[in-house]
Amino acid sequence: MFLTKKHLSRRTVLQGVGVAVALPLLDAMIPAATALAKTAAAPKLRAGFFYIPHGAVMGNTSHGPAMDHWTPSGAGDAFALSPILSPLEKYKRYVTSFSNLENEVSKNSVHTLNPATWLSCTAPKTDSAGADMAPTLDQLIAARIGQDTPLPSLELASETTLQVASCGGSTSRCYYSSTLSFRNAHSPLPMEYNPRKVFTQLFGEGDTAEERAALMQQTASILDLIKERTAQLKRELGAADRVTLDNHLESVREIERRVEKSQAKDVGTLTLPKAPPGELDNFDAQVKLQFDLLALAYQTDLTRVATYMMVSEGTNRTYNHIGVPDAFHPLSHHANDVERLEKLVKIQRYHVERFADFVAKLAATPDGDGSLLDHSVFLYGSNMSNSDRHSNYPLPNILVGGGNGTLKGGQHIALPAHTPLANLHLTILNKVGIAQERFADSTGLIREA
Repeated sequence: MFLTKKHLSRRTVLQGVGVAVALPLLDAMIPAATALAKTAAAPKLRAGFFYIPHGAVMGNTSHGPAMDHWTPSGAGDAFALSPILSPLEKYKRYVTSFSNLENEVSKNSVHTLNPATWLSCTAPKTDSAGADMAPTLDQLIAARIGQDTPLPSLELASETTLQVASCGGSTSRCYYSSTLSFRNAHSPLPMEYNPRKVFTQLFGEGDTAEERAALMQQTASILDLIKERTAQLKRELGAADRVTLDNHLESVREIERRVEKSQAKDVGTLTLPKAPPGELDNFDAQVKLQFDLLALAYQTDLTRVATYMMVSEGTNRTYNHIGVPDAFHPLSHHANDVERLEKLVKIQRYHVERFADFVAKLAATPDGDGSLLDHSVFLYGSNMSNSDRHSNYPLPNILVGGGNGTLKGGQHIALPAHTPLANLHLTILNKVGIAQERFADSTGLIREA
């Protein structure tokens, strides 16, 4: 038998290309007669966490189950998506929903603790001078699967997350209402809502490929200069100053690591979008652009872990583009009025539509023996239930993706009453290969997922 398949290295460099842009996984990168899982081209897992504030219209209004527009039903061929989730119809075999989830630590916090505790399930110490909580689920995963990429994680938003209404009059509480991600107990990560800055994080400064290449080379040479000068200075400093200098060098090393990894990426003919000018006035275009940038980041393996606050907690954003001129936060206090509830359903369905577009893009992107969607784990949902009461039970959350074969999909799982949200997080950790017995206030795995 003759094996004629040519093997293209994952580190292939195409001479003459002006900027380092990583290639998606190609068949040519897999050696002939080699099992994919045993090669460097084995599919890499992506994880994403997509947050919506103000809950969802479920069966806990005064109208009962008749007004439940979120909860799916059935499993397998009988699995039926709800009106809010119906934009995911084409990909429902990747969708798992859950009933009866609860996050006790955000109870009675109104808006102030919802974003940060969604992925931590840990009550922050709100009497501390600074942030004091716990690392979030995304960052635990980033520590495991994100260290081989230039950006261990990417934190996105569609608008500024510093909403006065969501801070509860306490400066320290703004840490918990403005971000989904904590690297550790004391390090909240800001959510970036400027697409220009996101583009720069991913592909470098500059409007053109030539500008970005020149600036990247300049940055690398400056880093080398900093290393030489600081190494010399360190020998002349006292102990306390050396500690200060070491902290500075650690930041420099992280920048250098990202530059080196970006330069080591394969380059190819992947066409990048034009560098965005900044935050867009058109909210719909802004939401789409952030999703497009994230899809590119996953495709080029510049990051494998992301969080996206699709709209801010306590926002007064209006939705004229879908026929809802009302501000989101005031509208969320629906007082069981049917007309207001129907407008909320429109807003909640709109956000699922944008998420579904992103899912479709990943499903259409080949990745090894499947698609990027096959090799992803996405959590989409909220840390609030009935927004009129600011209640936190039951929480609307779904899992989407194939998880490299670890997720079953195509089902609604009816959990026991008041199942901790942390059980879902513990399950996700184990699905991505981080085996542990407990996460926050978890009581066990969701084995049906």
